[in-house]
Amino acid sequence: MYNILNDLGNRRMLEQSILLRAQMILLAFKKLQNIRIAEILCVERHCVGRWRKRWQASVDALLSIEMSEPRACLERAIIDVLRDAHRSGSPGKFSAEQVVQVIATACEKPESCGRPVETWTGRELADELQIRSIVSSISTSRVNQLLRRVGLQPHRRKYWCFTTEKDPKQFQSQVEEVCQIYLNASLAQSQHNTRTVCVDEMTSLQANQRRAPTKRPLPGQIAKIECQYNRHGTLSLTGSWDVVAGQMIQTTIDETRNAKDFAAHIKRTVATDPSSNWIFVADNLNTHYSEPIVRAVAEMLGVDQKTLGKKKRHGVLASMKSRREFLTDHRHKIRFVFTPKHSSWLNQIEVVFGSIAKRVMRHGSFDSKQDLKQKLISFVDYFNKTYAKPMNWTYTGKPTTILKPNRPRTWREYTQPKKLKQLLALVA
Repeated sequence: MYNILNDLGNRRMLEQSILLRAQMILLAFKKLQNIRIAEILCVERHCVGRWRKRWQASVDALLSIEMSEPRACLERAIIDVLRDAHRSGSPGKFSAEQVVQVIATACEKPESCGRPVETWTGRELADELQIRSIVSSISTSRVNQLLRRVGLQPHRRKYWCFTTEKDPKQFQSQVEEVCQIYLNASLAQSQHNTRTVCVDEMTSLQANQRRAPTKRPLPGQIAKIECQYNRHGTLSLTGSWDVVAGQMIQTTIDETRNAKDFAAHIKRTVATDPSSNWIFVADNLNTHYSEPIVRAVAEMLGVDQKTLGKKKRHGVLASMKSRREFLTDHRHKIRFVFTPKHSSWLNQIEVVFGSIAKRVMRHGSFDSKQDLKQKLISFVDYFNKTYAKPMNWTYTGKPTTILKPNRPRTWREYTQPKKLKQLLALVA
């Protein structure tokens, strides 16, 4: 907290009153008396005493934030503690019922109001409220202020996926199985010589070449990237992530990504340590349990290819279900564990792919597919040597039931206006 109070002095956009109060608290840390602090800062001693008491009343809350939340949250809380007390202000122009109707309108679809847009703006909401005669007049800034009070942001969107899994119990068991594989990976390797590997493909990596070189950033200037580019084709990357070692142990980069390519990648991965047992975590892409991968695993297990049957006819190769059962057989030295549908986030290698997308692909320029391939290989080596490490997987497949304890409140939170409390209660 002391360092943050010191840093506030360099903020040009903060009110002078907040900077003055921060200096009061800093001098109080040095155990100076109120009279002495008042003389140094040219303020009344009663003012110093008032703000020392308010800081003391908020210390427990600030310590709780410091121990459990990021520095930015603590910084905002300290600035809030140093702000003026809440004031009653002028009588409200809008009743609680009108405010609730404002919020309810913001929660509706604009299409239902005859507006061919997907999200509301403050101006459109103000116009709609007047058309419905909810209010006689209201400004755009007032609408936005009311929405901010209840944390409503109609313009923002967050993607989510509705799973097509028809059996909730099966879905839950699959999630728990994958999580348990991760949690037991270290023990399985030390006691049973079993390697746990996450495998997946990163497709359509475009070898785009910028038509002009990127201008590097300078003091006061950000980097500038040419928006036009020439296309040189695409590549696909298939990777194998060792859960225990925290390393990419095998990377295949090619122009195609089909069932035969995936089978060849698995064979190369197993060849890095043929004496070990292997567990591969993969998603439900059909190439992950196709005929080539079944034949490849059977070959590595020493199973006679003639006993596998024929695709769409009989035997192990007869259907996708029979092929999955063969690949997930616990008796095999090499077996697969499949994540549930639409749950690729359970695959740890997706984190690595995210780093590749941000660090290599997003702002990269590649003069050929070979150039792209070489840069991907170089990044994987760099990633392994510098900041790759085992992931601290704590999710068990079940939502946590431990509620976050209520932290103490600051003095400003204790003195929150009654009108705002009533409004929040009414909306809830």
